[in-house]
Amino acid sequence: MNFFVTCPKGIEGLLLDELKMLGMASVKETQAGVYFDGELRDAYRVCLWSRLANRVLLPLQVSPVNTADELYEAVQQVQWLDHLRPLGTLSVDFTGRTEQIINTHFGAQRVKDAVVDQIRAATGNRPTVDRAEPDLGINVHLYSGKATIALDLSGGSLHRRGYRKRAGQAPMKENLAAAVLYRAGWPQLAATHPQLLDPMCGSGTLLIEAAMMAADVAPGLLRQRFGFSRWLQHDKGLWRELHAEAVQRRDAGLAALTVRFTGYDRDASVLQIAAQNSERAGLAGVIDWREQDMVELGAPAPGPGLLVTNPPYAERIGDETELMYMYRQMGERLKRQFGGWKVAIFSGNAEQCKVIGLKVDRQYKLYNGAIECGLFLFTLHAERDRPLPLEQGAPVSEQAQMFANRLKKNLKALSKWLKREQIECYRLYDADMPEYAVAVDCYGDWVHVQEYAPPSSIDPRRAFERLQDVISVIPEVLGVKPERVVLKQRRRQQGSSQYGRQGQTDHFVEVQEHGCKLRVNLHDYLDTGLFLDHRPVRRRIQALALGKDVLNLFCYTATASVHAAMGGAESTTSVDMSATYLGWAMKNMGLNGFAGGANQFIQADCIKWLNQPRAAAFDLIFMDPPTFSNSKRMEEVLDIQRDHVSLVQAAMKLLRPGGVLLFSNNYRRFVLDYEALADFDIQDITAKTLDPDFKRSKSIHVCFEIRHRAG
Repeated sequence: MNFFVTCPKGIEGLLLDELKMLGMASVKETQAGVYFDGELRDAYRVCLWSRLANRVLLPLQVSPVNTADELYEAVQQVQWLDHLRPLGTLSVDFTGRTEQIINTHFGAQRVKDAVVDQIRAATGNRPTVDRAEPDLGINVHLYSGKATIALDLSGGSLHRRGYRKRAGQAPMKENLAAAVLYRAGWPQLAATHPQLLDPMCGSGTLLIEAAMMAADVAPGLLRQRFGFSRWLQHDKGLWRELHAEAVQRRDAGLAALTVRFTGYDRDASVLQIAAQNSERAGLAGVIDWREQDMVELGAPAPGPGLLVTNPPYAERIGDETELMYMYRQMGERLKRQFGGWKVAIFSGNAEQCKVIGLKVDRQYKLYNGAIECGLFLFTLHAERDRPLPLEQGAPVSEQAQMFANRLKKNLKALSKWLKREQIECYRLYDADMPEYAVAVDCYGDWVHVQEYAPPSSIDPRRAFERLQDVISVIPEVLGVKPERVVLKQRRRQQGSSQYGRQGQTDHFVEVQEHGCKLRVNLHDYLDTGLFLDHRPVRRRIQALALGKDVLNLFCYTATASVHAAMGGAESTTSVDMSATYLGWAMKNMGLNGFAGGANQFIQADCIKWLNQPRAAAFDLIFMDPPTFSNSKRMEEVLDIQRDHVSLVQAAMKLLRPGGVLLFSNNYRRFVLDYEALADFDIQDITAKTLDPDFKRSKSIHVCFEIRHRAG
């Protein structure tokens, strides 16, 4: 019999070598797969042992086909009662096209009709379609005017081993992970490098596949069902024999296993998934899972090993520079901590891999789905004693020294004001030098660096080198630990993306501002939970709040509400659409002893909430809407320039006589429509709401005090 084994694009040569290793004869590589000759035993062995295959197909008929009728006739050439019970179930996987057959769904329908019609004519009964668990899977591929009709003996892609019930973000398919490991020299490398580490392991696929290889565990052992399981020509005795042999080999391999496997990840929830996956794979206790960040990367144990990983690569605009920094950081840790190791890095972005700073031994092209990726192999020599750039005592270039000098100058200029006002959260630098287009914000002993996205005309590697200067200089100038410098890239925002979650660290830092304790998160969101430029506005709210009923619209994390409560407000009402931010807001209030009671939190679309009939019940209202929002949870799209008049008018209906509305927004070209709001007394107080750290950014926000006219 002749069989065809399919695989992911780019690993056909690896699959050919694997099939030869499994003892297959007359092996021939073609596009998207490999043919081999053999008996049923050989097909079973491939289903059980291939780590690279997607499907194992048994071709039954090859016929010239151009029209739907010719396709129907070709399928009818097969005696389907030799393979399927009259009342059995089937599914059809159809690929390819001709000038007459251009729709795969139509092609699959004609194949199904031909099978059903033949069996019904012969028996009076008809099989039915079951796409989930059919008794027989039929595969038809149309190419160059020929239709190949085959049985799917694997029954769904073989990359689904059965151990991965849950996965992290962007998981790697199991057979792609196996291909990466084969290319890296595993498991033969285990003899000389008896430990394997994945420092960004996610849900653990690379480590689990590597352990199964080293322990001689057949990848098909966990699968409950194959495509041949209900096939009429299935040899159950032969399958039981092969399965029992695989179980024996697994038990012996696990007992003799001496390799050390370690997985690091900074996300504890993902590590829990990885541990569950490895337990289902029969590898409980084989892999050591550790919660650890890249900044702490080190070898798990003395001696050589293989480090293999699939780091994140930038698919979203704005991620690239931050990831380049992570790659550079990884490269420096490798040079210092991993002498004698082999390294295999699988990435969809070659530019990011270049900044690792290691000489590539060999590079392979592989595909992660449709994404063209590279596998980069490195050898680290034993003598790696030089310090990391982040630990150096001096900047690395003249320009970096200029940047350091500017930071020192700014810090000196602000120091008296910071000390007098007891401010620990402030902006130190905001693109003062065109070469270093970043904002540097200090939050106590943490530093938040935001790179303004460079134009597409700028070489990303050159932009990264400048950013590397920034990250290298800051710890020394400001006296902070390198791991407390958090990098993000700031770009033009659309809709509510400014407020969307970027990560899952849940790492909060407590800071203080004018007697208020506030929680900030420097890692998980583009913004931190505290708008530094609104510090004077919050101070003004605190000064005005005594005995007042205060309303905070679009409240975000309700820092203004905290200041109002600290200033002696009679009550505070905080309204926002986000349950996440309202939860954060409640914790901010609770930190300061104002939980519950007179402090209310309302989850609502502020526009809709404002337009509901209610009495004027507030003496002080703060409203700081986003510039633009098209959140799916909003009934209408918000455009602050277009909609500010209706927002102000609605808010003023809730303001008691003698009260004040503080209306602010950060649209840099905002123009208040004084004519449309002529019924109110309006004072532009923007200049009074800019502290010394934002004097260079006078257009960062606007702020108005709006009151009812007397009489």
